[in-house]
Formats: sequence, structure tokens, C-alpha cells
Amino acid sequence: MRNHQPLSRRMLLRGAGAALGLPWLEAMAAPARKPAATTKRMAFLYMPNGTHPDFWTPEGTGREFKLSPTLQPLSPFRDDLLVVTNTWNQGSKTGDGHYVKVSGFLTSTTITKTLGVDVNCNGISVDQIGAQRTAGATPLPSLELGTSPVTTGVDRNVGYTRVYGSHIAWAGPSRPLAREINPLYVYERLFRATKPPGESLKRDTDLLDTVLGDANQLRGRLGKSDQLRMDEYLSIVRSLEERLKAANLPGRANWEARYPIDSAPKPEPQPKDFADCTHLMMDMIALAFRTDTTRIATFMFGNEVTNQNFSFLPGISSGHHDISHHQKDADKLRQYQLIGQWHIEQYAYLLGKLREIKEGDSNVLDQSMILFGAGIRDGDKHDPHNLPVVVAGKAGGRLATGQHLVYAEDTPLANLYLSMLDAFDTPVERFADSTGKLAGVLA
Repeated sequence: MRNHQPLSRRMLLRGAGAALGLPWLEAMAAPARKPAATTKRMAFLYMPNGTHPDFWTPEGTGREFKLSPTLQPLSPFRDDLLVVTNTWNQGSKTGDGHYVKVSGFLTSTTITKTLGVDVNCNGISVDQIGAQRTAGATPLPSLELGTSPVTTGVDRNVGYTRVYGSHIAWAGPSRPLAREINPLYVYERLFRATKPPGESLKRDTDLLDTVLGDANQLRGRLGKSDQLRMDEYLSIVRSLEERLKAANLPGRANWEARYPIDSAPKPEPQPKDFADCTHLMMDMIALAFRTDTTRIATFMFGNEVTNQNFSFLPGISSGHHDISHHQKDADKLRQYQLIGQWHIEQYAYLLGKLREIKEGDSNVLDQSMILFGAGIRDGDKHDPHNLPVVVAGKAGGRLATGQHLVYAEDTPLANLYLSMLDAFDTPVERFADSTGKLAGVLA
């Protein structure tokens, strides 16, 4: 009987016109509750415009380290952290300004210098390698989020299309992935992903086909500069179409949400407040990981070169990009540090949400790797050396957290990505310009 469903205590034995209640039997005992499955997740949070370089690096090395002022909000998670010092993306040393640094941040490659026709990062981002190798395990292979629409046009100061400043996730060399910037739409996307694809998928793909058809017809009537903008737009629409088709993969029928998504509060329509929008996006990443709708996410706090106004913070009087070009002005440096610290506070908020979600004998943060970083260190110098990078979460015990690891100058950031892919159980022999896994990262 132990191999079958437990017997009901109300079950009766019927015979000879009598009905007798059964005595208590072992078979009536409820079966032992099956432990909740644990699954690894991986997320990458990108901060534009760099940070105050003198207030980022912790004091001390190894396990004997003290968090810097900018990293102080991470104090409750000290044992969950890996702070890595002296990594860089060699491919971003070429070119001026920001664009080479941001679009190559997760690819560790050198992007093609272009005004918009032939956008190419010359690689695939680390998040998408993980997404390819876990394809079909979840309804959404990955989730790309941001707070600002894609910036179009050309930055003629440096000769790059501004589109590069809006993307860190690349499914292929010429395939930047569209980001969702409205928390309500993210919620609805997650909600729909928990339902069978059926007719909704067909309606969505038919709608995108219509959009593509109309846009292609319109393109022929535009001038050259508008054609460039239209090409940028079309590349994003095509990536949406590909993601929709990928959602209808074999094995989807075997997937079940681990948490009823309609139990989570539904966000209000697009919040006007930047801080509120950021908080809600952190909530959406936590919800996506809790429900197991996806196991991979990227988030851009803002497009590179953003001049987001941070006057909602006490003591801040200007835009982010303007402040990052501090020219060693003491007051601008003070504001620059406060903006960097605010970004870390949002990162800490997400880590707290993930740690609250229990999973088996552990929690979602323990099963995850959440990287926070920027493509430049000091915005005033556009410096790609010694990037500000920190990883939180133990990846199910695969990461040796609670350390500040200092490497030789200009160690490839790709070595960290190689290590993370190994911890994510999707190892590769090499990633971009990697030379091997980072010593001390893996437990």
C-alpha cells in the first residue's frame, strides 16, 4: 500500500449489507513531503557611467576584508559576496567613450564601429550561453529588463550608433535582445508564460509579422538617417519574434510554476518615478526566479551615457553623466559616490528579496549568482581597467563566497564568466578572451 496514494480515513468496507469504518492504518498516513527542488539562477545588473574609483575597492583581501563606503549597503550579505579586483575587458580598450564598454560588457569582445546599419558585437553574451544550454527548461529562456527606451541616432562625438548604449544581452553578433522597461508588462509577460502558449502565441507572432511587414514598407519611403533608425527598430522587433517562437519549445508541457504568480501583487502602470521603477524591476526578477519562469535575467539601471536626474537623493543636484565627468571636482566626486552607493542599495534590495524566498533547506539567493558591475571604472577617464564588479550568491555551494579576490592587473573579466558558467553547470572550454577560470572563485 505504501506505493499507492494514502487511504482516506472515511473509506468504508462494504459487505453483507453492513458498512464498517476502517481502523487507523499506516497506509492512511500522509506521505512524506517531497523536498522542494532547487535550481540555479544567474542574473547580471549593469550600472552605467562607472563609479567613484576611490570608494569602491574593499580594504584587505581574501576573507579578511572590510567593505568600502560604496559597498557598505551589502553588509548583511558579506558572507554571500565575491568582490573581484583588477579584471577588465581587453576588447573595450579600443574606441572612445562609453559604447565599446557597455555592449561588450557581457561578451568580452570589441564591437563594430558603425553609425547603425551593421550593428555587431562580434560575440554572444555570457547570459545567453547559459540560456542556450538550459533552453526548454523554463517558458522564458531569459529575461531582459531596463528602465529607459532604446536610444537611437548617432553619437557623432565618437562615431557610434547610440543603440550600443542600450544593450548588454546579445543572442548573437548582430542580435541585441529587446528589453522590457515597464514593470507591469514584465508581470503580464511572466503571467502569460505560466499559461499554455496556444492561441496567445499565434496572436503575438501574427501581430509582430504585421508590424515587420508595415515597417519594411515604410522604410523604403524614408531618408537615409531615418532608415538607420528604422533598421535599429526592426532588429529589436525581430528579436522579440524569435523569443516568442522559442517559448513554444518541446517539454514546455512538463513545466509547472513553483509559485502561483497571481499571488504576487500586480504592479501599477508605468511608474513615473525612476526609483520606484527600479524597485519594481527588482521585484520582477525575484518573481521570475521564484516561479521558475526563467533562470537567467539581465537588467540595465540605465542606458550608457544616461544623464538620469538623481536629485531625489539628498545632496545631488545634476544628472548622472554630467556628474561622472567630475574633473576631480570635490563636490561632483561626492555626488558621484552617492549615486554609485544608491545603485548598490538597489542591488542589496534584490539580494534581500531572493534570500527571503525559501527553497528546500536553502533559499533562492544561495542557489543563484547575481553579478553587479559597470563597463568603466571612472567615468571621467572612460577607464576600462579594474572594473567595479561584485557577485552575490553561492550557486548551490559552487562559489567560494565571503571573499575579496585581488588579481594581477588586467586579468580578463571573461575568466570570471568562465567560472560562473562552470558553477551554473553549463561549462565551456573558453569564453571570448578567457585564459582560464579565476583562481579562488569556485569552491
